[in-house]
Amino acid sequence: MEFEKFKTMHFPRDVYVGHGVLPNIVPVVNNYLKSGSIVIVTGNITYDLAGKEVENLLKGDRKEVFVFKTDKANEANLNELEGFAREVHAGMLIGVGGGTKIDLAKKASFDLLVPFVSIPTSPSHDGIASPRASIRRQKDNCTLSQSASMPIAIIADTTILAKAPYRYLRAGAADVISNLTAILDWKLANRLHGEEFSSSAAAISEYAARELLEKSHMILEGVEESVWLVTKQILASGTAMAIAGSSRPASGSEHLLAHALEMSNPGTSIHGEQCAMGSVVSMFLHGGDWGSILDAYSKMRLSVRARDYNIPDSVIIKALSTAHSIRPERYTILGEKDISLNAAEKALEITGII
Repeated sequence: MEFEKFKTMHFPRDVYVGHGVLPNIVPVVNNYLKSGSIVIVTGNITYDLAGKEVENLLKGDRKEVFVFKTDKANEANLNELEGFAREVHAGMLIGVGGGTKIDLAKKASFDLLVPFVSIPTSPSHDGIASPRASIRRQKDNCTLSQSASMPIAIIADTTILAKAPYRYLRAGAADVISNLTAILDWKLANRLHGEEFSSSAAAISEYAARELLEKSHMILEGVEESVWLVTKQILASGTAMAIAGSSRPASGSEHLLAHALEMSNPGTSIHGEQCAMGSVVSMFLHGGDWGSILDAYSKMRLSVRARDYNIPDSVIIKALSTAHSIRPERYTILGEKDISLNAAEKALEITGII
């Protein structure tokens, strides 16, 4: 039988990470903008942090630049962005901001078939370097990972990232550390359901997670080197997803719990904090060393107690019980049916989440 298997992988062509790298946006645009205008996708705060400087740098280079300020990553804002980009004949989208702005820009660039550049202003999760976007659907208020453009370039200026609140750095580290349970889920799906598994993608993802797990004591507030440490592994996590062609190396049962919380009652928690809670209880369900993960979060002063984020016990118990249904096609340790409320409550109590 003739061998016909094939696979396509997309990676960033240029990656600038470190102190004062933002001006590299000019040569990046010169290299990859073929025609049309540039749309900077940002928010009010992130525009002041970096968007305005990007705009000035590009206008100084005589580029036609438009700024699109937006808010949440939902279908309404995505449709508005895509309509605006078509109206101004955008030839490139630049996401300047945190997760929501970058998700909107990368998804719009995917739909419009134009290049996308990622310029994060906070190291809050691994979406700054992945070909996936989390967009909230209108019909069921559910946030799901969707195919999006891999950034053609990433410009992660640690002088800008270091200005973000420490909370976002911890959350970004937790998002990467949670890869450990995502990989266990992926291996489980491979063994029980024959799901395709990439050992190279899993190895990169696990390396990124363990690097931050072992160096969690070095993730400190107000230290640019700590931002460098976390951002490097965020980029590695994104590379793993590009190799796998899916979010599998970085998204498993812990992310299902995070999405379930977002749908029900997110309280005051952000994505990486939700993944931190998910990774601890998921590792417990796998029978793994959840204590070492908990210890790493403790060193970063990241709480996994639901009440610290104003999430009632009843809400997170229900979220864990039903989280498998968020993506029924993605098999994880949560199985294919609801976990009993008693079992969910016991797991959350043992791990200190409630």
